[in-house]
Amino acid sequence: MRKLAAAVLLMILPVAVLAAEGGAQLMDPHVDVTDTASLQRGAKLFTNYCMGCHSLKYMRYQRVADDLNIPDDVAQKYLIWDGAKLSDMMTSAMRASDAKQWLGRVPPDLTLVTRYRGPEWVYTYLNTFYRDDSQPTGVNNLLLPGAAMPHVLWRLQGIPEPVHAEETEGGETKVRVVGVKVPKNAGAMTQAQYHEATRDITNFLTYVGEPVRATRQRIGFWVILFLLVFFGVAFMLKREFWKDVH
Repeated sequence: MRKLAAAVLLMILPVAVLAAEGGAQLMDPHVDVTDTASLQRGAKLFTNYCMGCHSLKYMRYQRVADDLNIPDDVAQKYLIWDGAKLSDMMTSAMRASDAKQWLGRVPPDLTLVTRYRGPEWVYTYLNTFYRDDSQPTGVNNLLLPGAAMPHVLWRLQGIPEPVHAEETEGGETKVRVVGVKVPKNAGAMTQAQYHEATRDITNFLTYVGEPVRATRQRIGFWVILFLLVFFGVAFMLKREFWKDVH
């Protein structure tokens, strides 16, 4: 019993750590890798706003175009900006040496980010930037304090302002950021539109992390249905074989 309890604790501990990593409560993006329109929008947003720094080095442009029903000429026009071919991997044009000089570190590859972070983490991260003049980039992140990444979607959302609250710890009162607030008309999108855009990016990265996920889920339904039917047949056959023995 103790071993079972320990195993359950080990499974939920990473989730608890992620939720407590910063001061933000994880948000649910309601990902749906069968939503092709969302994946198409997410692919466009990612290649336009994120691929200047981040790569998807385990994914090819052609695979994305084929899976998401994007014509080759449209993919070439709207997804590729560095002269790459459709058959090439989706790598960033930024050199590692330049990244270290400009950002202090090489931006991570995001092919598997939703596999080890989770879609909720990615979605929350994109929605919890706030103004912080003490940071080199001018912004900070509630989920990942001290993040080196600038708020690359600021033109869409605007720059959110931090929401502060006083907390008493050990007899000492401290002020910390507990949330973010977006000023009205701060960006090109409304808050609802921005949430939908970041949901599309998260949805796309979830697909990239496992391109066969939709197929796996579809086949899995029929496999489970077959097993249930087979179990019923096997159970009735067992009863027929053993009724004379009993």
